[in-house]
Amino acid sequence: MYAELDGLKLYYERAVGGERELLFVHGWCCDRTAFQPQFDHFARTHAVTALDLRGCGRSDCPDSGYAIPDFADDLASFCAEVGIDKPVVVGHSLGGMIGVELAARHPSVPSALVLVDPGPIDPLPATVEGFDALAEELEGPNGEDVRRRYVQDMGARDKALARWIADLMCAAPLPMAAAVIRGVNTWNGVGAFALCTVPTLLLRPTLGANPEVLRLRAIKPDLEVGITVGAGHFHQLEVPGQVNAMIERFLDIVG
Repeated sequence: MYAELDGLKLYYERAVGGERELLFVHGWCCDRTAFQPQFDHFARTHAVTALDLRGCGRSDCPDSGYAIPDFADDLASFCAEVGIDKPVVVGHSLGGMIGVELAARHPSVPSALVLVDPGPIDPLPATVEGFDALAEELEGPNGEDVRRRYVQDMGARDKALARWIADLMCAAPLPMAAAVIRGVNTWNGVGAFALCTVPTLLLRPTLGANPEVLRLRAIKPDLEVGITVGAGHFHQLEVPGQVNAMIERFLDIVG
């Protein structure tokens, strides 16, 4: 199905197996299928929606609008258009960053956040420099090769899954991919996170857990944190049982 937002068409899939709304938001260069295990699991008991962000999957790919506030505005408009009320926004990687911005920018939209190994919310200077360098390389003559090298080791231990993830991420338009990285580096994540008042669960994999968790808890002391075992950045695909169980427990807590 498609939702049209002021001329922008976003593709989404939806199933209604209960009243509580869950909205799944994928990460950089991915699409809605990056949350397929969670969509299928929670569709039995919840109203679930997974969409393709602008520039990804079956959605429109405009020339602009790839800063994190743009994506957050898209989500707010999307929820209004589709009739999704007070969803728990479950965002992976870039999607987690968008969820934080949504809660700061449109605080009446989400009821809670689940941040599935989000991108850097409080980045160190070296991380910012690294993203700047990546964006420049993506915009260069060897951009496709650079992206393939960057995504081919996202932490998936299963080789077939790792190949699937790399192929998915390399299918997204390269100019969009570079523009999003530029947008990540202009985002005031700390400012947005400080304005985030809704209950929030942060899920990190054993591979990739980092000291940022402590810095984020200093900003938001009520932040819930879960760690998965035996997975990497795409732990919602690698160990979906662990991720699903922690989301379920969080939903029980927030009521």
